[in-house]
Amino acid sequence: MHTSEAHEAISQQLINAERLALSRWCHGDPSGFLELSAGDVVYLDPFIPTRLDGLPALRDYYESLRGKVYTSRFELHNPFVQVLENAAVLTYHFVAYGDDGDTFPWNCTEVFRLTHGEWKIVHTHWSFTATAHGNGAAH
Repeated sequence: MHTSEAHEAISQQLINAERLALSRWCHGDPSGFLELSAGDVVYLDPFIPTRLDGLPALRDYYESLRGKVYTSRFELHNPFVQVLENAAVLTYHFVAYGDDGDTFPWNCTEVFRLTHGEWKIVHTHWSFTATAHGNGAAH
């Protein structure tokens, strides 16, 4: 069981790692997420018809997007980390802003596993966020 200080340290570590990966992602570089992902990662998002299983499949998908994703800025709202024995679940609301002022809101859940002292993503799930104007758009 983690102390509140340990829980806070783990939370900040995972949130900071996610922010750095998102910063790279928003400039067309998916490598931050690839570096954070475990070999047995599974991935879901609304733009793919099936779950991706394993780092090679995720790498193929992300490489098809390399250089094609750009947002002028982003915000990560209400990040929340639930820490378990050797796992942690990070959930947050992500908003990307286009140069034209459009916003693209998302929900994200990342499940991390602690292996040999390293936190790695084993499950990613992106979904659209309902807004007053309808659903979000592409990431």
